[in-house]
Amino acid sequence: MAAAALPAATRATVGGRPRTLGCSCSSEKPNWDYHAEIQAFGARLQETFSLDLLKTAFVNSCYIKSEEAKRQKLGVEKEAVLLNLKDNQELSEQGLSFSHKCLTQFLEDEFPDLPTEGIESLVSFLTGEAVVCHVARNLAVEQLALSAEFPVPLPVLRRTFFAVIGALLQSSGPERAALFIRDFLITQMTGKELFEMWTVVNPMGLLVEELKKRDISAPESRLTRQSGSTTALPLYFVGLYCDKKLVAEGPGETVLVAEEEAARVALRKLYGFTENRRPWDYSKPKESAKAEKTSIAS
Repeated sequence: MAAAALPAATRATVGGRPRTLGCSCSSEKPNWDYHAEIQAFGARLQETFSLDLLKTAFVNSCYIKSEEAKRQKLGVEKEAVLLNLKDNQELSEQGLSFSHKCLTQFLEDEFPDLPTEGIESLVSFLTGEAVVCHVARNLAVEQLALSAEFPVPLPVLRRTFFAVIGALLQSSGPERAALFIRDFLITQMTGKELFEMWTVVNPMGLLVEELKKRDISAPESRLTRQSGSTTALPLYFVGLYCDKKLVAEGPGETVLVAEEEAARVALRKLYGFTENRRPWDYSKPKESAKAEKTSIAS
């Protein structure tokens, strides 16, 4: 593990890998060596990048436009205004496409009973701005990103992160890129409940559909317990029965809310996404096969 690190950064780990925390804007740092920091970025993550590709991954189109506009204002000759830089649009598109395919494959393998809609919702959650930008900031991507604004806007930071994945894909191949996605994006599901990531408007309706697919009779709702029904804070427990067997029970401040929660509990059981499920096994030797399936090199 290389000892190189960003100045004034705190070392920690994400998904078993090193990361950096607490860096401020690069332009405010004394003796900032951008080239050295780009080289140190790959070493910190224990990844091998093509230096030219990695530099391109951090160049956003808004930065190029901003710098060219500044040159124009200074009266620089027209031929000298244009920067000899390529933006990260192509790398970002490659990285995002590969991430979608890779995450879909990972989740389908881990949760085979989860329907397509659920898989797509989890992938959208893991590739959304909130999750991606959280990971990107903790990997110091924000400090290296060349953007017209700082703090880097969330859409720009998200695009930069996927450009880094695109650069890794071209530099080290689909297997290393798949492991990177697993270590830094899949881990963001830790501690998350299924329906935090997948919004289901009508859980009871979905449960009935799922049970019908499995040739199981529709569930019957029964009030099993209640407390404080005449107070300002009542609590009800509703159980769902199939063939006279209790399949799930859920609490709520009203009977309807409790019934919906019971339906969510039953769905988690059907999909294998319960709170006490077996943790994700990061030691599985399946990454090569998965990476081949998700390769977009062609």
